[in-house]
Amino acid sequence: MYLFDPMRIREATSGDLEFILVANVALAAETEGQQLDQSLLRPGIQAVLADPTLGRYHLAEIDGRVVGQLMTTHEWSDWRNGLFLWIQSVYVLPDYRGAGVFRALYDHLAGMAGSDSRICGIRLYVDRSNEGAQGVYARLGMHRSNYGVMETVYRGPESHQE
Repeated sequence: MYLFDPMRIREATSGDLEFILVANVALAAETEGQQLDQSLLRPGIQAVLADPTLGRYHLAEIDGRVVGQLMTTHEWSDWRNGLFLWIQSVYVLPDYRGAGVFRALYDHLAGMAGSDSRICGIRLYVDRSNEGAQGVYARLGMHRSNYGVMETVYRGPESHQE
């Protein structure tokens, strides 16, 4: 299933700050052509690492080296009486893409969700132009939602319009 075995999935600690920072900068540049303001990004990551109610970073390790990440946040659904896990900040080092790193991270989340009756589903944002990522997500059984996203941004980069 995974090209690299064994692969370890773990929750991030404060010692992982630099990897997460570099990964998020690369992610924004590669997928959206955005240059993130590190004076906002660094304390944003630190806040999540310090307070798991804000979110959690999950990391994939191969031979003790972190090679991929994703962050989860949650959203309450009154319609479903449960929590959606939202996947954010997905990044896999280029040399490890196509090797099952994201699949391992996703499988880890799906396992967590399956054992927690409070979780009613998993969602994520994907840039409409990122067809490669959309294909990966579809192969994992995810599908397009009927919902669109609208926003007002007060700080940081604005999303581009269609």
